[in-house]
Amino acid sequence: MYTMNQEGNALVYRWDGEVLSIMPWGENSFRVRSTVLGEVEDTDWALLPQEETTAEIHVEEYTARITNGKITAELTVDSWSHYCDIAFYNQKGELLLKEAGKGGALDKKNRFFKPIIGGDYRLTVTFASNPKEKLYGMGQYQQDILNVKNCNLELAHRNSQASVPFVLSDLGYGFLWHNPAIGRVSFASNTTEWYAESTKQMDYWITAGDTPDEIEQAYGRAVGTAPEMPEYGLGFWQCKLRYWNQEDLLSVAREYHRRGIPVDVIVCDFFHWPRMGDYRFDEEFFPDPDAMVKELKEMGMELMVSVWPQVDLRSENYQEMKQKGL
Repeated sequence: MYTMNQEGNALVYRWDGEVLSIMPWGENSFRVRSTVLGEVEDTDWALLPQEETTAEIHVEEYTARITNGKITAELTVDSWSHYCDIAFYNQKGELLLKEAGKGGALDKKNRFFKPIIGGDYRLTVTFASNPKEKLYGMGQYQQDILNVKNCNLELAHRNSQASVPFVLSDLGYGFLWHNPAIGRVSFASNTTEWYAESTKQMDYWITAGDTPDEIEQAYGRAVGTAPEMPEYGLGFWQCKLRYWNQEDLLSVAREYHRRGIPVDVIVCDFFHWPRMGDYRFDEEFFPDPDAMVKELKEMGMELMVSVWPQVDLRSENYQEMKQKGL
């Protein structure tokens, strides 16, 4: 028999091995987690601890609601399958987002866990789509599209691609896919589908707000805000692909200085190291980094060094990192 109960400050649904938890996570916001591996985990991939807010929870036979300020989540249980769907509403009772439903005889699961070797699951979470909705965010991709509605995006970091799985809707909500797994998201006209290649649980955060600013403020409180840029970082940055030695970099800096053109930052890009993973200047080509930095500072410039995460098998740090499981 399925159960829907208030457990502490959370609304929890249990059925057929699944545990689904919806709990307040900041003002006007919920954290939603689901797993088929026992109890949900308290992972801290991006979300920060929040001051506790008291939720209003009402449970009936086939429906349950939890309200936190301007957002309400409603669980509706199918009387035959006992599977539940989730819908989110604002304080006016307007629909923000809902799962896609089982599709009648198709009997689909909107939170679909497919087991894989090793004990994890491939996870697909499907929401109904409003074809007129406009969506913004998701980080940095090689595209000139502002409204990402009808886009299919890879959830992975690559050179020149920064995947930040937070999306802001013109319907009045913000949504963070709180899962570091490689995957994808499709904001299609018929459904919105989030997919993780390997995970132990579903985990996302949703907030409601009357303005984009209010939604962004809530997102900042949930995950933290970027520190203020130092004064020297607000001016002109000089970079090229690439400075092959110390004299090459300094000659460019000196010419800017000679012409009276202010430069705040000069960037020493990749392959200034002996091997990937050595994390130091190659002495053959950069014989005196301290003197280089000193001269740059005297010209009013700061040095930024590009550090890459790859570690060559021949790197001086490879064995230590391998031993530590890094």
